[in-house]
Amino acid sequence: MLKKGLIGFIIILIGIGITLFIVASKSEQGISKPGLTVANEDVVEEQQVEDTEEVNDSTSNDNESEIEKESELGHILTEGIHKVFEVFQNNEYHISAIGDSLTQGVGDETENGGFVGILESQLNHDNQQVTFDNFGKRGNRTDQLLTRLKEPDIIDSIKKADIVIFTIGANDIMQVAKENFTNLTYEVFAKEQINYEDRLRQIIETTRDLNSNAEIYLIGFYNPFIEYFPEVKELDQIVTEWNRTAKLIIEQDTEGTFIPTKDLFQNSEVRLLADDHFHPNYSGYQRIAERVLDYVTEPQSE
Repeated sequence: MLKKGLIGFIIILIGIGITLFIVASKSEQGISKPGLTVANEDVVEEQQVEDTEEVNDSTSNDNESEIEKESELGHILTEGIHKVFEVFQNNEYHISAIGDSLTQGVGDETENGGFVGILESQLNHDNQQVTFDNFGKRGNRTDQLLTRLKEPDIIDSIKKADIVIFTIGANDIMQVAKENFTNLTYEVFAKEQINYEDRLRQIIETTRDLNSNAEIYLIGFYNPFIEYFPEVKELDQIVTEWNRTAKLIIEQDTEGTFIPTKDLFQNSEVRLLADDHFHPNYSGYQRIAERVLDYVTEPQSE
């Protein structure tokens, strides 16, 4: 009896053990399955995110490329501005811009002052202390600018300037064209180039006499003249040679720098001239402002 009871008790224990083993196995499987399910869901979710990102990248590439194109100059300007801040840091600087319609900003459809206005707004967007005087006057030639350099407000501006920027000479070329309209030849431009050289030298010397320390920048010509005088095949050569003369004169001054712009207006897919086909539009002035920043902030290699 006792033996039978012992055997029965052992059978019961074995049954309980088997039952517990089965329950434990099912429990482990139950735990592992949700874990695997979650893992699979994570993989699927990650893949979906990647697919979504690829789709978003694909659909946004065109927009981004357009934005990049439109903002490229803005980035370059910003980079140039940071360099300027390094140069101008913790100081008040004064820039005197003098010259013709390019300094005045004629053609800028935004009416914000052309490249001078762009420089002023950008350089002072973080409350920097860079002040500007703009003495641009439409139609000015070198002989007229020489006279204006005797005006008290221009004299005062140059005397206190850290930087003086000139645009001058395009109207000298235009004047030659107007006076010789019926006989436009390379020779008439070459002859006037000698007079231009003499007057430009006087402009730089007068400026230096007024301020011995200022950096002087002379912005070169681009070539809008071909639109007006397509019959003069040598116009591109004429502009190149007048630019060469301007560069030679300004760089005879130890703190003088020539800033070329002719290349900025060549082979462009973007419209850079105003409706008069002579002056830059806002996009054209942006390019000039970018180039000015390049030269103001970094030494240029020859």
